[in-house]
Amino acid sequence: MIEANPSGTAAAGAAARRPVLVAAIAGAAHALLFLFAYWLVSSTPGADASDQEIVSFYESGDQRRLIVVGLYVMPFAGIAFLWFSIAMRSAIRAGRERQSELLAGMQVASGILYVALFFVAAAAISVMAATMEMVHAKVDPVVVRSLPMYGRALLVVFAMRMAAIFVFTTSRLGKVTGVLPFWFVLLGFGVGLFLLLSATFSRALVLVFPIWLLVLCGVLLLRLRRLSPAAA
Repeated sequence: MIEANPSGTAAAGAAARRPVLVAAIAGAAHALLFLFAYWLVSSTPGADASDQEIVSFYESGDQRRLIVVGLYVMPFAGIAFLWFSIAMRSAIRAGRERQSELLAGMQVASGILYVALFFVAAAAISVMAATMEMVHAKVDPVVVRSLPMYGRALLVVFAMRMAAIFVFTTSRLGKVTGVLPFWFVLLGFGVGLFLLLSATFSRALVLVFPIWLLVLCGVLLLRLRRLSPAAA
């Protein structure tokens, strides 16, 4: 008769908990850092602002420095998302069922493209503020209007579509492997469709993905109760 190995059981439980815990922490860190940085960099004047309003905004050191701060926060949001993405993949691979390599590959690719696109978008939105901070160049209202709009187009039109693919693949893999509950999978499909099909340039669209991510992190933390070393 084979006796149970308590130390092996505890080690297996700790190994099962680790990627879920890392995913929950890193995902929440990305969502909060992204929301904070986006709040800072999106404070630029709108395309309908007058030339004088635009010049006054960028000549004001306090206002443009907030945008530069947001620019420097964005890379940390991206790093946190990469940790989250890899930890989430590890948690899914430890699920009950065999995963689809096609879906897993799409999940990784969409996550990387999402990070790359919002990096470029943040740079485009913030470049004028950073330029004024470093070299005190003359403000050209035409250029200043164009660059933030270019950045917002990258973020809203392209990055959010990659976020939609990430939501779809994560939800599907979570369902197949048993990592995510069924109600959250349904919510994920709804969020993914909304991000994929929304034809809007509204800044509010950018808030949908980090809010979904925060809910996902809460679900993962609740799951940790079922992955205690003793239970495993």
